This record gives sequence, C-alpha cells and structure tokens, in this order.
Amino acid sequence: MYVCLCNGYTDREIRAAVREGGVSNAEEAYLSLGNGFCCGACHDCANDLVQEELPNRRVLAAE
Repeated sequence: MYVCLCNGYTDREIRAAVREGGVSNAEEAYLSLGNGFCCGACHDCANDLVQEELPNRRVLAAE
C-alpha cells in the first residue's frame, strides 16, 4: 500500500529500508529512499512501520 503519496513510497519500500538499509527511524528510511518528508501526513504511519520492522533488521558486522 502507498504510505507516502507525495513521494510515492510504499510500505514494502519502507520495510525494506529498515531490514536491508539499516535505518532506525522514519526520517532515515525516507532519506535512504531518496527524499525526506514533504507534507508530513504519513509520518505516523511510516514511523509505525519502522518500529514494527526493527526486530527484522539485519545487523551489519563490523569491519
């Protein structure tokens, strides 16, 4: 489903940013997808998705 109509971000993209991109909040997820928040109407929903997905995040090994 579309979460952000301004940027066209879906729940799947946001969840993937958390799982694979190592982001830990909605702002970081949006920036990793290419843009920050525009109108902000989706902020709460995006933040909820990030919080739900954090336990599934891949931890990168230290180099």
